[in-house]
Amino acid sequence: MKYIHTEKAPKVVGPYSQAIVSGDLIFCSGQIGIDPASGKLVEGIENQTKQVLENLKAVLEEAGSSLNKSVKCTVYLSDIKDFATMNEIYGQYFSDHKPARAAFAVAALPIGALVEIEVIAVK
Repeated sequence: MKYIHTEKAPKVVGPYSQAIVSGDLIFCSGQIGIDPASGKLVEGIENQTKQVLENLKAVLEEAGSSLNKSVKCTVYLSDIKDFATMNEIYGQYFSDHKPARAAFAVAALPIGALVEIEVIAVK
């Protein structure tokens, strides 16, 4: 097992890793829309979705992979009404390659985030 950490994604806020590599699989912890440079949550569902995917991209690249090698994504939304907007931005990152995915609303996300996404990818 190998722990993954990059300064190009937000620092973790608890006892977990940005990602773990186990064999040929990379398990990315959920990311919310925190800008790693400022440490602040960006505004709005569009910007948060973009930032989440940029954060995941940075973690996967640090692990020697990419978003195009994602096999499963899980999307958590604080409001299911944001599904269409999130889906539009998500589709810009996964246009040709479409990993398996689940998406659902939850009661709340850390620090008032609107979206959180976790990814499992291959190396």
